[in-house]
Amino acid sequence: MTDGTHFTLSQAFDRSPIIAAVKDEEQLKICLTSDCAAVFLLFGNICTISGLVELVKKAGKLAFVHMEFIDGLALREISVSFIRQYTQADGILSTKPALIRRAKELGLTAVQRFFLIDSIAFENVQKQLIVGQADYVEVLPAVLPKILRSVCEAVDVPVIASGLITDKEDVLTALDCGAAAISSTKPQVWFM
Repeated sequence: MTDGTHFTLSQAFDRSPIIAAVKDEEQLKICLTSDCAAVFLLFGNICTISGLVELVKKAGKLAFVHMEFIDGLALREISVSFIRQYTQADGILSTKPALIRRAKELGLTAVQRFFLIDSIAFENVQKQLIVGQADYVEVLPAVLPKILRSVCEAVDVPVIASGLITDKEDVLTALDCGAAAISSTKPQVWFM
């Protein structure tokens, strides 16, 4: 890791269990002044992602690139290689087990995102974790405490709760359910 970020994502959670998930440059500027130790980049393109990651790193935060949201990158393993070679990213987020597996091979921290919309999606979490070997699981939406607690108990990796978190009560509920951290696109949550 470079630019002063000599800590892991787990250590970042100790500093702040809130991850800034940013959707545009305006949100990025705001989150860089927050206490959040990690940033999920949910925007950018093949020409800008290196610079966006560099801004996060210069602020002393961990930078994670959401592979599905970077324009110009195909959802193939070579795109993870591109992120590793041409950015200073600490890791990636993806719903694709093959991308997660490639990130692990390259020494990047891998966060696998799951949308829990029904019981089939819930059952699929364990199966996909075996394929990708993710370091962390991100579960959306996080405002379903019973389901979030079940996921936290069912998997052997730390869980990041995300989706529809808007206030302190949501944060505390997710953490009480066993989540290691939460991810939110709401700037007011980043400054709690």
